[in-house]
Amino acid sequence: MLYHIYETQRSLMEPFTDFAQAAAKLFSNPLSPFSETPLAQRMSAGYELLYRLGKDYEKPAFGIHSVDVDGVGVAVHERIEVDKPFCELRRFKRFSDDPATLGKLKVQPVVLIVAPLSGHYATLLRDTVRTMLKDHKVYITDWKNARLVPLSEGEFHLDDYVNYVQEFIRHLQGTYGNCHVISVCQPTVPVLAAVSLMASRGETTPLSMTMMGGPIDARRSPTAVNNLATNRSYEWFENNVIYRVPENFPGAGRRVYPGFLQYTGFVAMNPDRHATSHYDYFKDLIKGDDASAEAHRKFYDEYNAVLDMDADYYLETIQTVFQDYKLVNGTWDVRSPDGKLERVRPQDISTTAVFTVEGELDDISGSGQTHAAHGLCSGLADSEQRHLEVKGAGHYGIFSGRRWREVVYPQVRSFILEHDKPQSRAALPVAETPDDSPPRRAVAPSARLQGAKAAAKPAAKPAAKPAAKPAAKPVAKNTAKADTKLAAKPAAGVATRWVTPVPASNGAVDSAAPAAADPAPTPKGSPSAAAPTASRRAAARKA
Repeated sequence: MLYHIYETQRSLMEPFTDFAQAAAKLFSNPLSPFSETPLAQRMSAGYELLYRLGKDYEKPAFGIHSVDVDGVGVAVHERIEVDKPFCELRRFKRFSDDPATLGKLKVQPVVLIVAPLSGHYATLLRDTVRTMLKDHKVYITDWKNARLVPLSEGEFHLDDYVNYVQEFIRHLQGTYGNCHVISVCQPTVPVLAAVSLMASRGETTPLSMTMMGGPIDARRSPTAVNNLATNRSYEWFENNVIYRVPENFPGAGRRVYPGFLQYTGFVAMNPDRHATSHYDYFKDLIKGDDASAEAHRKFYDEYNAVLDMDADYYLETIQTVFQDYKLVNGTWDVRSPDGKLERVRPQDISTTAVFTVEGELDDISGSGQTHAAHGLCSGLADSEQRHLEVKGAGHYGIFSGRRWREVVYPQVRSFILEHDKPQSRAALPVAETPDDSPPRRAVAPSARLQGAKAAAKPAAKPAAKPAAKPAAKPVAKNTAKADTKLAAKPAAGVATRWVTPVPASNGAVDSAAPAAADPAPTPKGSPSAAAPTASRRAAARKA
């Protein structure tokens, strides 16, 4: 019922927020006579703040269209690589026409960023993605709003999260041979479980795993988030924060933890800070400080955009991670897609290097919670493990902002490069255009063989006789010239089509020069590669 009340209130407030937006423009537009009144700036700022507080925040876009790679602009195309009921695997494919830059891009490591499913959209990691794109091929998990997923798609459990991560890892391994994984905050636990299960089965595991600010062991340095989860029972959460989606959404009837309740919890953690931020925004509008005002808008456009989480996933996370500590206690069993229960054993990981990152002032995942992963991964040598504590950084500072770019990222990049291996597309079932470069057109065989007479003659002789004799008799006099012209075009023998490279013999991936594509079979009676010579002879005899 609470969800329905909230949606009703939001619908009733919508006309007032629209009015506030229009009024703010009315008092700020220099062409409006109201902008000349004594209190125009204050009136405009007040209405703008009212609009920002009352508007509905939709999912933001990543908006990454280009990145700078060593001073060269590289275009970025965002696309959905794998579409699952509750998640999309997004790829940020890079393009460049600069040969030197292209050569660098093609040998760079492949990274899967697993974004948190804890209230905000994956776009919260926009700065993480933009920075990583300079030196890596980047994929990210983009979790869907549960209220937009129809009931017909079924439920979503914590086990499904783990299975999704494994499927995405296998997808990248099948494309490139292997990959690196980065998890931020909440997904550190299911990602560690996913890699552990793959290791226990004897599967190929990622080359490295970077975990940033996650509750691997929530017992260490408990924060307000941890205390809430431990002080309330499983039944309390189920009875007080779980509601059904209203009828005006595709996921009507689905049990969810609503985004607006999560947002209330976020703000309740630091109410003074948010109140001060909004008041500063009001003063910036009055002073005409457009840069500061725009920075405020960008931050809260992201921060205020929240999504609903499926109830089963949320409740199981609370119980598994924050109440029973199943990962660190060695009692966590995950159900595979075929229904088999498998025990999570991080000690089985032996070929995936582990790097943990924590913020000194993190108030979400306390000090030591992420570092606990090293004790669990006892099968790894010390040389394959690394830890970083970022001085002066809070939770968001370890994956966004200046400290991320200047302190954390250089070490993450170095760690990935240290454990990277040559990529291979041998396991790719269907070849595709290489990452970071536009597709290239096939070259006609006649043009490719020009000057190679020794190879051209044997191919021409067998085809010349059968092609010449049948064609000479039925062709009319007035069409001989047209047929001769058609046959004289070398490109007519093979249709021009988009082709993709195949892996080089040395195992390198994304070679800049694609291998020659086999031409499509030539239909009976159509011109072949030897047709030009045969047709000219037939035309000469006809004349």
